[in-house]
Amino acid sequence: MTTTAYEYAMPDIAAGSKRLVSWDCTRDLEDDELLTGTPTVTEQTTTVLTLTNKAINSAAVEIKGETAAIGKAVQFLLDASSAVVGTTYRVLVLVDTDANPSQRLAYLLRFRCI
Repeated sequence: MTTTAYEYAMPDIAAGSKRLVSWDCTRDLEDDELLTGTPTVTEQTTTVLTLTNKAINSAAVEIKGETAAIGKAVQFLLDASSAVVGTTYRVLVLVDTDANPSQRLAYLLRFRCI
């Protein structure tokens, strides 16, 4: 199965840093629809970034001044300890929903290392 994902520019990451990344899926969900399961989060560019703590938010979370309700956002820890300054990294996020039939949402997040 081919997955199509739109690419989104994310805030720059500093080499050597760790960042909790939160991605709000609300706009792609029906009002009563929630994310379900464990999201798949994989680096597409290299294998330099370490991506851990992949989860759906279990509490409301503020993202860029907007609040994502419980079950509407994906979160993961991005460790850029080995990232190279000037390199652009792409991370693919796949997450299922509880819709009937279920849908799989796909996001390609782009990070530039500074």
